[in-house]
Amino acid sequence: MAKSSKEWLQRHVSDHYVKKARKEGYRSRAAYKLIEIDQKHALFKPGMTVLDLGAAPGGWSQVAAQKVKPGGKVTAIDVLEIAPISGVTILRGDFRQLSIEGSADLVLSDVAPNLSGIPNVDQARLLELAGAAIQLCRKVLKRDGVLLVKAFHGEAFDEVREELNKTFLNVKVVKPPASRGESAETYVVARGLRGL
Repeated sequence: MAKSSKEWLQRHVSDHYVKKARKEGYRSRAAYKLIEIDQKHALFKPGMTVLDLGAAPGGWSQVAAQKVKPGGKVTAIDVLEIAPISGVTILRGDFRQLSIEGSADLVLSDVAPNLSGIPNVDQARLLELAGAAIQLCRKVLKRDGVLLVKAFHGEAFDEVREELNKTFLNVKVVKPPASRGESAETYVVARGLRGL
């Protein structure tokens, strides 16, 4: 095992959020990113319809299913297999190619490409996925709905932000405490679909 892999594994195993996720039954430490963003930006309400894009292994879907009770619906979509989650409908496939029916109050997109380690390539891939999530919102998000989308700081970030500003009335960049400080990862909360 390479030195950097050993260091990552050691840091991961001793990570406060990883330990907390295991203790509290979440599938990943990412659940706390969503919980922290929701605490600050009030994403969820009971009865909402939520689409979770790039949902595997299901930590965000677990949180969403709890938050939209009673009467809410959560649909998790990923190309990877997701083990069943109580209160969540799971679709396996690429959200860009699936026919998604109905309307959503909230679209969550923690989707990320397989990283190559080449910053320009990874940025371009993430930009394409973020753009596809924005396109999907134009079709299925309710006018007063919310999109939470992952982005990475770098060359493509301004393009993602520009596209969000064209599509939504209110766009805020957020970095929850559960997102590792050294990571270029950030999230954007976008509200109020513009009339297109």
